[in-house]
Amino acid sequence: MGFLNRFFQGESSRQSARKRLQLVLIHDRADISPETLERLREDLIRVISDYMVISEDGIELELERDGNSVALVASIPVLEVKRQRFRDGDR
Repeated sequence: MGFLNRFFQGESSRQSARKRLQLVLIHDRADISPETLERLREDLIRVISDYMVISEDGIELELERDGNSVALVASIPVLEVKRQRFRDGDR
């Protein structure tokens, strides 16, 4: 739940409660639990870290609802792009 704690830091209790309610409603509609979202965050960090140096503290993941669809929106601060170990097609 570390992601959720960072997500709500620095907000008033009213703002925090509203965001939590929105998050719960979106998770309910998207059928994604907070635990699944945290595992997704960890997997994204692991995969992206193969290609880039990122700031894990600044990562924000959100589920946004637009009509009947839900989108995962990720903001991941990139500190540096790692040199490519393989040329395209050499894997």
